[in-house]
Amino acid sequence: MRIFLSTVRRFFHAPAMSLIGAFGLTLALQAAPVSAADSATLKIGTATSPQIEALKIAAHEAKEQGLDVKIIEFTDWNTPNAALANKDIDVNYFQHIPFLENAKKQGGYNFVAIAPGTIMKIGLYSKKIKRFDELKDGATVAIANDPVNGGRGLLLLQRAGLIKLKPGIDYRATTLDITDNPKHLKIIQLEASQLARSLDDVDLAQGYPSFIKLAGTTDPNSALLFDGLENKNYAIQWVVRPDSVNDPRIRKFIAIYQHSPAVRAALDKAFGNLYAVAW
Repeated sequence: MRIFLSTVRRFFHAPAMSLIGAFGLTLALQAAPVSAADSATLKIGTATSPQIEALKIAAHEAKEQGLDVKIIEFTDWNTPNAALANKDIDVNYFQHIPFLENAKKQGGYNFVAIAPGTIMKIGLYSKKIKRFDELKDGATVAIANDPVNGGRGLLLLQRAGLIKLKPGIDYRATTLDITDNPKHLKIIQLEASQLARSLDDVDLAQGYPSFIKLAGTTDPNSALLFDGLENKNYAIQWVVRPDSVNDPRIRKFIAIYQHSPAVRAALDKAFGNLYAVAW
């Protein structure tokens, strides 16, 4: 593996995508047998999270069906796309559509999202207050520092009644789009995978239940406010290079993942009601 895989470490991280329906994948995934010619090890890149156990279960089931799969964990949200572009991995599974579209724009990647996975809630967490009206003037609030997830955090702050944003703004919102901040909140931006670790130092933080569970900093179910699971734009996607759209190994693995009772049980155990399936 080239230099990208040398960055793999054991710490923790993460939660992204493009048009799926064009490939009619739902039916195609049901079949897609893997021939001997296509039996080379399938390398799947992901960001470390409790999602990993479900992926390992699917990999074990794939092995029983003649498909060898290697799950490769990364500790950040940039390397999985770089590794995919460099052909160090065959597919990655960690990002939703807005994140992918931003990565394609910034990194010049030519990637395709071919199937949806799970949708994960995010929330606003605090170890210092129980209600938003307890936030003091000038309180410190942490949100994600990437262009997409930071906007998602700002939208959640607006839903909580803590700020107002320009009318009609979407997940691309930035702090420059704040039009009203009555509590004079000090909004700081951190790497998404580090937000769970910030809870001892800030008054309120955008949080991802998967990272919070890994960090053990608070109860993942204890957010003061969650966003919903209805927006499938935020479903984690299986992302490939265009030349791999019809790779039978990838299709076979996704079919196993989507239809395995053991995989679903692992997701239920890891996330409870903090996730939903998007397929």
